[in-house]
Amino acid sequence: MNFQNVAIESMGYALGPNIWTSADIEQQLAPLYQRLNLPEGRLELMTGIQERCFWDRETLASEASSHAGRELLSETRIPKEEIDLLIHSAVSRDRLEPATASYVHRHLELSGRTQILDVSNACLGFLNAMVLAGGLIESRQIESAMIVAGENGRPLVERTIEILLGKEMDRKTIKPYFANLTIGAGAVGAILCHKDLLGGRSAPMIQHAIVETETSHNHLCEGDSADSGGLEMQTDSEELLNAGIILAERAWKKFEKETGWTTASPQNFITHQVGRAHQRRLYESLEIDETKDFSTFPTLGNVGSVSLPITLAKAMESGRIKSGQKTALLGIGSGLSSIMMAIEW
Repeated sequence: MNFQNVAIESMGYALGPNIWTSADIEQQLAPLYQRLNLPEGRLELMTGIQERCFWDRETLASEASSHAGRELLSETRIPKEEIDLLIHSAVSRDRLEPATASYVHRHLELSGRTQILDVSNACLGFLNAMVLAGGLIESRQIESAMIVAGENGRPLVERTIEILLGKEMDRKTIKPYFANLTIGAGAVGAILCHKDLLGGRSAPMIQHAIVETETSHNHLCEGDSADSGGLEMQTDSEELLNAGIILAERAWKKFEKETGWTTASPQNFITHQVGRAHQRRLYESLEIDETKDFSTFPTLGNVGSVSLPITLAKAMESGRIKSGQKTALLGIGSGLSSIMMAIEW
């Protein structure tokens, strides 16, 4: 997929007020740790995640997304009455019907001209939404789009702690639940527009995007509402990592062919934020210089669909991504599916 006219006009994000360190989570799991003789500090040591932010327990996905949307509206120069499309792209949703985007639209008081829809594809949803909105902008079907995602991992983490403390488990049976303890919360938004709306201003331009999908591994990470009404998820972390690396290698070859870039071309790489082991394995397998990485997982954990775009927003905010530079976004979501995107400012 090639783009010539699609700009990331602005980005905004919001974080929950409640900070849980990995040590805080281990303290809640102290009876399990003592019974299984697990060393304290194991969670941070294995993942590199020091802490994560959570919203208040009952915060809805639309409320989280709206926090980011308000930040976005304070940054953009595009009047909210002229936004043509709103996409809510998170794993988290308010309910099955109506679309969570309808609540975000109402919270942000967007125009009646704004088309609304939800896009969900595990941790890849935001990039999927960027590709879909980008195609509509490139073809001049629309001029601008707002993409938001709001995730609240707190209910999943709390339910996981309840399960681990409530069942007679050993070191083997706790493994499928371990990845849940890396989950965080947050919200992010971006406004994409046709470059003609920039008024001569500089902005990151989406140049290319490729997709690679391998659904034979869709059983390696599965989550759903439990009979108790809570959220439950189980992950075969080791197999998911191995399958994800193989998929990423295939995707990168396609990306190089599509863009003409090599691993030396981008000044910045931003990936989905899972943890230290995943980051290291990915860069080793693709032979990418780790000094080009910008990460947020140590302080945010894995925030699902929010992770990659909020990392991009923070990299832009920090001045890490500068005018004239190339940036590669390496996205992946359970299922498995990968989108890699080339951005040049």
